[in-house]
Amino acid sequence: MDLSALTPGLSASVEVVVGTSDSAPRVGSGKIPVLATPVMINLIEAAALAAVEHLLPPGHQSLGIHLDVKHIAATPIGWKVTARAELVAVNGRNLSFKVEAHDEREMIGGGTHERVVVNVARFDERVQKKMRPPA
Repeated sequence: MDLSALTPGLSASVEVVVGTSDSAPRVGSGKIPVLATPVMINLIEAAALAAVEHLLPPGHQSLGIHLDVKHIAATPIGWKVTARAELVAVNGRNLSFKVEAHDEREMIGGGTHERVVVNVARFDERVQKKMRPPA
């Protein structure tokens, strides 16, 4: 598998305007109507995907395997949030990212994220095998 197109410095950003469906009460992560941490994490993963997925060999994709982030500030409903991921290291099939999320006023979260590149067909075979009843 040739991953030579994946070089440190690749980056991407994704944006969302926080709606009620993105709020902590709606996703079950709190009672205050602000951006839910799981939604921020989803945005961070989406930014990492946008940075590298289009450069992977045919039949391959990346899967999240580790996330170490802090959610440090609340974002009200109606505000725009931008998540950014920058590829900082490639170690074999493992990809390491620096990630941040900002709202219209300040940084709201950040940390690191790791993904692994997999062959989709082989991955699916393992999932299908796992679903079979034990012998």
